[in-house]
Amino acid sequence: MPHFFDFFSSNYPPKLNLAITTQRKMWLKNFLQAFLVVFIVYVAMYLIRNNFKVSSGTLKDQLGFSTTQIGHIGLAFSITYGIGKTLLGYFVDGKNSKRIVSVLLILSATCVMLMGVVLSTEQHAMGFLLLLWGLSGLFQSVGGPASYATIMKWTPRRQRGRWLGLWNTSHNIGGAVAGILALWGANILFEGHVWGMFIFPAVIALGIGIITLCIGHDSPEALGLERCEILFDEPIASEDLAADSLSKWQVFIRYVLKNQWVWLLCLANVFVYVIRIGIDNWAPLYTKEMFGFTQMQQVNTLFYFEMGALGASLTLGYISDLMGGRRAIVGLISLLLMTFAILGYRYGSSPTHIYLSLFCMGLLIFGPQLLIGVSAVGFVPKQAVTVTNGTTGTFGYLFGDSMAKVGLAAIADPEKNGLTLWGHNLHGWNDTFVVFYFALVCGAILLAIVAYGEECRIRRLIAQQPYC
Repeated sequence: MPHFFDFFSSNYPPKLNLAITTQRKMWLKNFLQAFLVVFIVYVAMYLIRNNFKVSSGTLKDQLGFSTTQIGHIGLAFSITYGIGKTLLGYFVDGKNSKRIVSVLLILSATCVMLMGVVLSTEQHAMGFLLLLWGLSGLFQSVGGPASYATIMKWTPRRQRGRWLGLWNTSHNIGGAVAGILALWGANILFEGHVWGMFIFPAVIALGIGIITLCIGHDSPEALGLERCEILFDEPIASEDLAADSLSKWQVFIRYVLKNQWVWLLCLANVFVYVIRIGIDNWAPLYTKEMFGFTQMQQVNTLFYFEMGALGASLTLGYISDLMGGRRAIVGLISLLLMTFAILGYRYGSSPTHIYLSLFCMGLLIFGPQLLIGVSAVGFVPKQAVTVTNGTTGTFGYLFGDSMAKVGLAAIADPEKNGLTLWGHNLHGWNDTFVVFYFALVCGAILLAIVAYGEECRIRRLIAQQPYC
C-alpha cells in the first residue's frame, strides 16, 4: 500500500543547477507534455459525462425512464462530484496531480462501462444506476482542479489566463463530440440501443487513461528545474512563501476557509452553474419537447453550445491576461450580455435561430465559469490551488448543478405540479427562464464585489503593499 501512494507523491529530485537560460529552453517541451496529458484526459472525462445528457431522450423512448428519474440520476453525479471536489481536492494538493487525473479517468470509465451493462438488461435498476453514476462523479470531481494545479505549477502568473483558458477548451471539445460519438457508437456497434451510448465512449476513455498515466511531469521541480517564478523572473507571491512553512491543514484554514473572496466566488459559481447546467443538461430535451427537434438536431444543440464555449475559453482568459489579471470584471461583462442571448433561446423560431442562441450562450456563460476558477486560485498560494478550485466547484455542483438538474426537472416535467418558490408556482419550460434571470442578477452582483477585491490584490502585487 505505501508503494501505491508513493506513485502519487511529489518528491522532487536534486536540482540540476543549470543556467536559467538553459532551463527556459527545457521548459516549453516538458510543459507541453504535461499540458497535453491533462487536456486530453479532461476531454475524455467529458466523453463519459455528456453522453448521459444526450441519451436522456433515448432513455425515455427505449426504456421508459421519466424526466424526474433522469434528473435524479443526474443528481447522484452532482452530489458526489460536488463533495469530491473539496474532499479529494484536499488530498490531491501536494501530490502528483498529473498522474492522479489519469487514474481517476480509468476509474470513472470503468463505472460508465458497467452502467452500460446494467442498461443492457433493459431494467430501470435505479439503485445500480444511481450508484455507478454517483461513483463516476466522485472519480471525475477533481479532474479539473488537479489539471489547474498542474498548469499553475508550470506557468508564470502573467500567462495563466491564456493557458488555463486553452485547457478549458477540453470541456468544450469533449462536450461537443460526446453526443456525436456516443450516438455513432450506439448506432454502428449496438444497433441503436441506448446502452451503446455508455459502453462505447467508456472504452475510449479507458484507453486514454492507461496511455497517459506515465507521460509527462507534474512540475518543473519534478525535472530538477527551478520553480516557474524563478524561470520567468517573477516575484514569488507572499502567500506562496508563507505557505511553504505551514501544514496542509493550516494552509487550508488560513487561505481557503478564512478567505472572503473565495467564498464570494463560491456563491457566484452557484448562479453561473444554474445557468450553464440548466442549458447544457436540458437543451436536447427542451428542444425536443418545445420545438420537435429530431434526435440529430438534439445532439446538435450540445455541439453549438460547446462551440460557443470553445470561443470563450480561447479568448476570455487571454483577454483577462491583457487586462492585468482582472478576471472578475471580464466575467461580469459576459453575464450582462448573457441576458440578451437567453431571449433568443426562449423565443427561437427555427433550428438555426436556436443554434445561434446556444452558441452565444456558450460563449457568454463558460467565460464566467472559467474566470471564477482562475480568479479564485489567484487569491491563494499554489499549495491550495486544487482544494480552492475544488471548493468553488463543490458549491457550483451541490447547489447550482443540483438546482439545474432536479429543480428545473420539477419545473419542466409535465407530469408533475411544478416547483413553488416564494409563493409563486413555476411550471413548464417557459418558467425555467425565470430561474435563469434570477441567477444572472445574483451572479453579476457577486462578481462586481469580487472585481473590487481583485483590483486591490493586483495593485498590492504591483506595489508590494498589503491588501486594500
